Amino acid sequence: MRGLRGLWRLLRVAAHVLRGLLTVAVVFPRRDAVGRQWHIQRWSEGLLRALGVRLSVIQEGTVAPASLVVLNHVSWLDIACVHAALPQARFVSKADVRHWPLIGWMVAAAGTLFIEREKKRDALRVVHHCAEALQRGETVAVFPEGTTGPGAELLPFHANLLQSALAVQAPLQPLALRFFTADERFAQAAQFVGETTLLQSLWRLATARGLQAELRLLPALPTEGMERRALAEATRGVIQAALLRP
Repeated sequence: MRGLRGLWRLLRVAAHVLRGLLTVAVVFPRRDAVGRQWHIQRWSEGLLRALGVRLSVIQEGTVAPASLVVLNHVSWLDIACVHAALPQARFVSKADVRHWPLIGWMVAAAGTLFIEREKKRDALRVVHHCAEALQRGETVAVFPEGTTGPGAELLPFHANLLQSALAVQAPLQPLALRFFTADERFAQAAQFVGETTLLQSLWRLATARGLQAELRLLPALPTEGMERRALAEATRGVIQAALLRP
């Protein structure tokens, strides 16, 4: 039964990805930013449905235009969860994702900024581009942990990318994302850690039963007069507390 459920969901995901590729190739060139965001949101919602993941969004704060969105990082599926709620967000993602078959092209078409984290100069380049995007009134989303974690305990936050918000005094918008089931507060099926491959992760998600995602939009944090390391620690504390909240 578990295997059949997984195969059926993977078939739905494959068909959904193909529809997404067609949309990016044919529809995106004819749409403005708002039109593309509509398709991004619908596609993200559809991907979650295809995998059997139920998303709930808890709004404790309002996302202002030109905000730097900061959240914890659990899985490659995090981006779909955020885009289902905030399709205007442009993500900063590691450069490896750009080379993933099919998905990399679609992620790039959604306006993703790619960073080679091992190169300090590249981080400075991306900070500059993020600051420019914020000045244009765009929403930028980053994973300051720099990699995925198990979910319950956050990894240290890197402060580099937060400099973009400080440079233009843009508000910082923390989000807390948690995958769970009736039996697990932090679902193991959603974890994309260690040597787990994308295909292995897909199979775990597709075969999971009752997997849910909870996205908390927390109150924005001011950045004026803040130092980036202090801001990183404050943001980490806010998100960690939200994840452990009953």
